[in-house]
Amino acid sequence: MILVFDINETLLDTAALAPFFDEVFGDPAVRTEWFLTLEETWMTATLTGRYLPFGHLAKSALRQTGWRHGVEINEARQHRLIELLMTLPAHPDVAPALAALRAKGYRLTALTNGTLKAVQHQLSQEGLEAAFDVILSVDSVACYKPGQPAYQHAADHWHVSPRELVMIAAHGWDLIGAASAGCKTAFIARPGKVIDPQLFQPDWQADSLTALSQQLMAEVSP
Repeated sequence: MILVFDINETLLDTAALAPFFDEVFGDPAVRTEWFLTLEETWMTATLTGRYLPFGHLAKSALRQTGWRHGVEINEARQHRLIELLMTLPAHPDVAPALAALRAKGYRLTALTNGTLKAVQHQLSQEGLEAAFDVILSVDSVACYKPGQPAYQHAADHWHVSPRELVMIAAHGWDLIGAASAGCKTAFIARPGKVIDPQLFQPDWQADSLTALSQQLMAEVSP
């Protein structure tokens, strides 16, 4: 089985954006509202076939959040958000868990809704780029996750069926999309992330990548 990892929130910690939202909105919790708006924006883009790069949508979500709160979102603030997204820190459990999986012979794939250039920079500045056998972006298929073409893109790279992939993410919508495409799924319950078992049950789940990787190493062959 080939392991496929989501990036933002799953491996990289968007809580690092809290000071920016505190400065702009006077409330760090607005970060969550912005991210939900961003998710809504790319879901709409996926459903309507109106693909735009991730950075464009991130800025749009910030502008929309600003309008709701009566806060001016100028070009400088939009640019600053993108700069911060490019330098998100990894969750502490990421590097050791990826190293353990590589040592056991698993093939590791990064699959992001961001652009390829952006995710390469994000992973490189955290020293994680070399942990992956390949880094893929939905830019190549102009379809965001949870659209099925995004997961098929990863399968096509490896010349396998989606059934040979395990999608690992901190987002229920990502895993539901992956399962619909035929993948196995593994959920990381990062802070604030939940999944409703009456709606969807992933194949594996844990509250850290350390625990999740141990489950996978015990049950999934490389």
